[in-house]
Amino acid sequence: MPESFANLNLRDEILDAISEAGYTKPTPVQEQAIPAILKGIDLQVSAQTGTGKTAAFLLPILEKISTDKVMDVRQPKALVLTPTRELAIQIAENFETYSEKLDLKATAVFGGSSMGTQIKKLTKGVDVVIATPGRILDHLGQGNVNFDNLRFLVLDEADRMLDMGFKKDIRLIQKNLPTRKQSMLFSATFPPDVLDLAASTLVNPSRIQISRSNAAADNVTQVVHPVAAARKLELLTEIIDRGDLNQVLVFTKTKQMANDVVDHLKGNKISAVALHGNKTQSARKRALQDFKDIKVRILVATDVASRGLDIDTLMYVINFELPGVPEDYVHRIGRTGRAGASGKAITLVSADEQRHLKDIERFLGRQIPLEQFGDYSRGDSASLKKKKSVSVMGGRSRHSNEESRQYLDGDKRGAKQRQSSNSAKKKNQKKFKRR
Repeated sequence: MPESFANLNLRDEILDAISEAGYTKPTPVQEQAIPAILKGIDLQVSAQTGTGKTAAFLLPILEKISTDKVMDVRQPKALVLTPTRELAIQIAENFETYSEKLDLKATAVFGGSSMGTQIKKLTKGVDVVIATPGRILDHLGQGNVNFDNLRFLVLDEADRMLDMGFKKDIRLIQKNLPTRKQSMLFSATFPPDVLDLAASTLVNPSRIQISRSNAAADNVTQVVHPVAAARKLELLTEIIDRGDLNQVLVFTKTKQMANDVVDHLKGNKISAVALHGNKTQSARKRALQDFKDIKVRILVATDVASRGLDIDTLMYVINFELPGVPEDYVHRIGRTGRAGASGKAITLVSADEQRHLKDIERFLGRQIPLEQFGDYSRGDSASLKKKKSVSVMGGRSRHSNEESRQYLDGDKRGAKQRQSSNSAKKKNQKKFKRR
């Protein structure tokens, strides 16, 4: 790996800007992608979140458009499509950092923000547009933006965009772009639909794979705590209080659960804020900023935030609920352990989530260590009757992985047995009434 970015043929203004921002050595994806993009090659990049892929496509694009001979008409020369407003904002912020010493402008356009303000910026002229598919399609439909001079198309987090149902929007956008352009597709995973999108978008692409699509960052320690579903809020509070944790990102599956978790934490004098789709753009921006500034200790988010947050110092991610899709687990825990720092991903798993846990472990290709935390798994006493007594250290019961998994499986079987028993009782009651 080069000792500095100076070996990647970037102009001095860019090198000075990234040096002042604290960038020293290029990451593997930057080392491979930047030269390829500078050569004009289409790229298909498999890289997990937190690998530095934003700089991998922005830096060479800045290099190439800053040397354009025709700069009198400021029309978009690059379009970056992203799945969420949070990621669009983050990329726009990175653009500002990297282009600080260049006469270039960018704007982020996304839903939930004023169309009027976005129209003014687009009309005034920008070099780079960073957008969510739905909103840029709205602007195209109204004639607010012209991509006739577009030279670069970036599909960032392509798998997430397709998961969110943007396939049709992306196709419509592509019909409004010049045929001759350089295209790049970045994705953490490459299921068949992403491969189809890559095949129809890229021309003779160079393929870069930084890590397996199902790989979690090596510097993130993962642990699972078995817990009775009814005691998850208690355990979450205990983990935060006992460790005196700050800047913890907690993931839930639903917006309502995110609100419920925030209410519970506040009730226990732990500052927390929710981030999800029902929040206004101003509220979401304020929540993110307060979390980054450590004005609140806990950010509780749905998966809308799992790809848009970029906090180098984030140490902890807690999965309050497991995601339904294994890939989302990797994306979630990728919020910690960034820029070479270490991180920890804690997952609270109740018996009814055992199937999701097994799916995730199958996807990762290994088991996640289980650690019993106190007696929080005692939601079903029947399932624990045969458990061996264990020593308790610092309030945490040290069960083996096998014992903990027996609890999860046993509790699940117990729930099914109770359900079967209750069904049998109801049938007998109905028979009795008919008699």
